[in-house]
Amino acid sequence: MENEKVMPVGELGIIGMQGCEELMQSVDQYISSWRKERAIQNPLMGLGDHWKETYKIEAMCPRFGTGEAKGLIKQSVRGDDLFIICDVFNYGVAYNMYGKEIPMSPDDHFCDLKRVIAAAGGKARRITVIMPMLYEGRQHKRSSRESLDCALALQELVNMGVDNIITFDAHDPRVQNAIPLRGFENVHPNYQMIKKIVKTVPDIKLTDPCQTMIVSPDEGGMSRCIYYSSVLGLELGMFYKRRDYSTIVNGRNPIVCHEFLGDNVEGKDVIIVDDMISSGDSIIDICKQLQEMKAKRVFVFASFGLFVEGIERFDEAYEQGMLNKVFTTNLIYRTPELRERPWYSEVDMSKYIALIIDTLNYDKSISELLNPVNRIKNFLNKINNN
Repeated sequence: MENEKVMPVGELGIIGMQGCEELMQSVDQYISSWRKERAIQNPLMGLGDHWKETYKIEAMCPRFGTGEAKGLIKQSVRGDDLFIICDVFNYGVAYNMYGKEIPMSPDDHFCDLKRVIAAAGGKARRITVIMPMLYEGRQHKRSSRESLDCALALQELVNMGVDNIITFDAHDPRVQNAIPLRGFENVHPNYQMIKKIVKTVPDIKLTDPCQTMIVSPDEGGMSRCIYYSSVLGLELGMFYKRRDYSTIVNGRNPIVCHEFLGDNVEGKDVIIVDDMISSGDSIIDICKQLQEMKAKRVFVFASFGLFVEGIERFDEAYEQGMLNKVFTTNLIYRTPELRERPWYSEVDMSKYIALIIDTLNYDKSISELLNPVNRIKNFLNKINNN
């Protein structure tokens, strides 16, 4: 990546919304160190003008006692190429309302994001929103008289002047059809997941179809699993959900059972790939069935670990030998209790985000970053040679 041969779109500025401080700090450090190194290596090209100790722009959303808020940016963003990182699912931050502490909901985070965009007042040269887990991404289609919240949210952002929206592992990437004239990038953490499992489980035979298998927990996640299966050369299986469509529990039709389609899993390591772990009911039920089918070990790749009903049932599954490791990214909030669990492994995505921001700021293509097949194959060749 020869970013030093061009000028940036504008002076780089990065805003980390409330709850994104840790991720923002890591991204900022990566970009600052890379640009400092390029400036030292090419002293005659004026690259020092692009380097700063930090690209962080202070922004906040102070609230009144009633819960109302306002967006505030503490320095000028005129002419900046502005990147805003927002985790709308961080319930670990709270605000006071009528003397009560209220955990922030996705709606609160999204409103704060709009407040900060409004505070920029249209002065930034370009605004890119990095929203790892897409706000209302699961409300992406209409099956009856109901709202299409994800489409409305995307249209609202672009109408406020947002040029690009970057998200990770969207539940349904077709939501980008709501904003066909603006940038929408759906990024997948495939390369980082593969690197992490090799580092965490050194004895896994990741390219041997006789010893390892990819399994999709439902028909909707097959595209993710097909990618892993094709790149790694592994067999592919799938569970499909039989639901009771006559009742609705917690906004969804309850699952009656999971049926498996695929090759024999006996004696094999199985990797279950999904976009998110919500309650965890489906994953644990599948792990139980795989144990009964005599799978050797069971690993889970999930971009987002929500664990909305707690992590105790995963503790039980781990103790009973149904589950060996769960890999999720650090793109959304993880509780301290989760990060301490022996069955949990965190996949750091801050360097990847820093690469995307650094490349886009110089108006370079990120196609290679979005499709890391060559990097995955080079990594696997290195592992096999060793």
